[in-house]
Amino acid sequence: MVAFFASTILSVVVLRFVPVWFTPLMFIRCYEQVKEGRELRLDHHWTPLSDMSNDMSRAVIASEDAKFLSHHGFDFKAIEHAAKRNIQHPEKQRLGASTITQQTAKNVFLWPGRSWLRKGFEVYFTALIELLWTKERIMEVYLNSIETAEGTYGIEAVSLSNWGLSASQLSREQCALIAATLPNPRRFSSKHPSAYMLKRQRHILREMRFVNADF
Repeated sequence: MVAFFASTILSVVVLRFVPVWFTPLMFIRCYEQVKEGRELRLDHHWTPLSDMSNDMSRAVIASEDAKFLSHHGFDFKAIEHAAKRNIQHPEKQRLGASTITQQTAKNVFLWPGRSWLRKGFEVYFTALIELLWTKERIMEVYLNSIETAEGTYGIEAVSLSNWGLSASQLSREQCALIAATLPNPRRFSSKHPSAYMLKRQRHILREMRFVNADF
């Protein structure tokens, strides 16, 4: 137990300062590609938050976690709402309530899944990240580690792939479009957006007006 806590705390401290070049999800996706006989693809370019458009942070806050700047890792009202909705309407797609911090913990330290064990580790790492990292660092790691398309991770990689632009050159509309795909970036495309994606983009653009996040 001592070794577990010491190693996990040390890893969180180190990653407060060191770029996250690879995540468990990246390796899992590579394994799936090889297993299915598909072309191996891993496109990822670590980019400091200062080299990204400020609108990208606003877009993901508007889309994924409106209370990111004020909560301490968990949005309990959103969790309660999601739990009630999932119980009352089990036939519908499950509604999630993960914050940006929780998603960062999952992306960087854990694996995909819905088991209670994985969820317990997610709570633990979320608390550690909120305690030891700044909100700016959480956002930086999140925007660099999220899956943004098939075999593509982070904002810089998807921006270069879609439009040949660096993350610093992204327009407000492009940021909102990327954010719109994040619930399922392997199903929804920011390069060739559907009518549904364009509708989500418009909603996010409206919500971005109320987000004050200048890192």
